[in-house]
Amino acid sequence: MLLGIDPLLTADLLHALRAMGHGDAIAIVDANFPATANTRRLVVLPGCDASAMLRAILSVLPVDDFIAHPLTTMQVVGDPDAVPPAVAEFRMIAGEAGMGSVERHEFYRLTREAFAIVQTGDRRLYANVIVTKGVIRA
Repeated sequence: MLLGIDPLLTADLLHALRAMGHGDAIAIVDANFPATANTRRLVVLPGCDASAMLRAILSVLPVDDFIAHPLTTMQVVGDPDAVPPAVAEFRMIAGEAGMGSVERHEFYRLTREAFAIVQTGDRRLYANVIVTKGVIRA
């Protein structure tokens, strides 16, 4: 345990977050997501939900303010304007950070390009979000 660090941020996850550079992305995905098939670096944390993980990661990771949508979610198949409960919660957690959405296969492509994937035990549908890392200014 470390002071001031959310206990959901394991050593492996903190290592990945620290190793990321500006513009690198990390995906937080639900239990149904095909994570192993879509990444080189996988951190599996089945004991938490995606919202708690997003909150923990955003407590230490700056989001990219050079792009319009540093957070990206997956659109509902057949209803791209729908806002699933998990996505509504992500929006509240993200606050002022811009959030966009893409269709399912584009989301899969983006996760394959991500630095790492964190797979949670979240069983809510569409509990998936990609966060692009920003910079810490002096």
